[in-house]
Amino acid sequence: MCINWDVLGTTSILVAATNGVLFQTMFGNTVVPKRELGHDRPVFLAISINNPGRVRMRGLLLGTCLLFCREIVGVNAPIHAAEPLKFTEADGVRWYDIRQLGVEGQGWTDTKLPLDRFPARAEGKLHDAVWSLSRNSAGMCVRFVTEATTLQARWTLTSERLAMPHMPATGVSGLDVYARNDDGGWRWLACAQPKAPGVSQVSPIASGIKSGRREYLVYLPLYNGVASVEIGVPAGNEIADAPDYDALHAKPIVFYGTSITHGACASRSGMVHTAILGRRYQRPVINLGFSGNGRMEPEVTALIGELDAALYVIDCCPNLSGAETAERTRPLVRQLREVRPETPIVLVEDRRYTDAWLLGSKSQRNDGNHAALKAAFDDLTTAGVKHLYYIPGDNLLGDDGEGAVDSSHPNDLGFMRQAEAFAKVLDPLLPRAR
Repeated sequence: MCINWDVLGTTSILVAATNGVLFQTMFGNTVVPKRELGHDRPVFLAISINNPGRVRMRGLLLGTCLLFCREIVGVNAPIHAAEPLKFTEADGVRWYDIRQLGVEGQGWTDTKLPLDRFPARAEGKLHDAVWSLSRNSAGMCVRFVTEATTLQARWTLTSERLAMPHMPATGVSGLDVYARNDDGGWRWLACAQPKAPGVSQVSPIASGIKSGRREYLVYLPLYNGVASVEIGVPAGNEIADAPDYDALHAKPIVFYGTSITHGACASRSGMVHTAILGRRYQRPVINLGFSGNGRMEPEVTALIGELDAALYVIDCCPNLSGAETAERTRPLVRQLREVRPETPIVLVEDRRYTDAWLLGSKSQRNDGNHAALKAAFDDLTTAGVKHLYYIPGDNLLGDDGEGAVDSSHPNDLGFMRQAEAFAKVLDPLLPRAR
């Protein structure tokens, strides 16, 4: 008896029942059950393999698929489960390398270093500043499950610059940790703070956690790179893969933007609006924000088009003049439409400077930029470009002047407000997890 699979993706899986034993012969990236096509033997399943939002080279979901097959086919047979995650143990602590868990927010796996944001082949094709900033781990995170009541972290940064004058070390170089609550949502737990000088960091996350097996979410640093990250639990405890996203929530939201998208100046890495929206929609997010360098460049747009996204959010206007916005918006949209004709594209106006009410030159810059983007949007929609959406910029940070650190970069309040403003447009486009 053979179970046949309709494979949707770049890597195939074959599962067969032979002599009463289910086995897998080949597997690749994320596996997400999509639909059952039949109801009698043989059973046909369609599965999606290629998920740029979260790449897993192993995991519970494959086992879930196999268990499902055994249940519906009626094979009373053992299943070869994935091996437990590997760890190193020292001084009563088991340390787990997060790369085993599958890193979310990384669009490519063919990277120069394991936790870069762009593939290695992009080096030399992008401006040097964009390539350098792509080595920051902004937007990346991991999820795992454990019963441990004590958690700690150790990580190695790629730069000794732990903080910036207008952004604390917890956001630039720290780890931010959430736990899933009883309602299925995410609640903040702790921030692992980078206190030691240099690149090597060790920090407690939390101790005395209420007993019970639960899922955790760890965001990596926004404005620093990481060579390695490990999560520690007491010896005798284990860390396991978290369940993958269901089919409706597997595709990522892809953000292309400036220092604001990059995360300046969130106090911790879970507070940038991209992360807030990822938790809201319970789906992966790919953050392609580049400080001072979100400039609608065709080389970056070509890479973005490689990603099979739920939608693209283009938020580059803070790094462009009105004339540049007018010149570059239409080509960017058309370039994406050539390779992704149906994927929604959301254009975002420049946030209004929080001191523009008193500084006329800043108000004029905002006005000119808004007018240029709106004209491009109107021209594109009139020309028949479908699935194009627009987010106004006037109130992205609120209207009281309290939403930014330096009139330009949001503080945590500003990021919360910006996420809510985005959600007014994104809610109808993205299914909410139950």
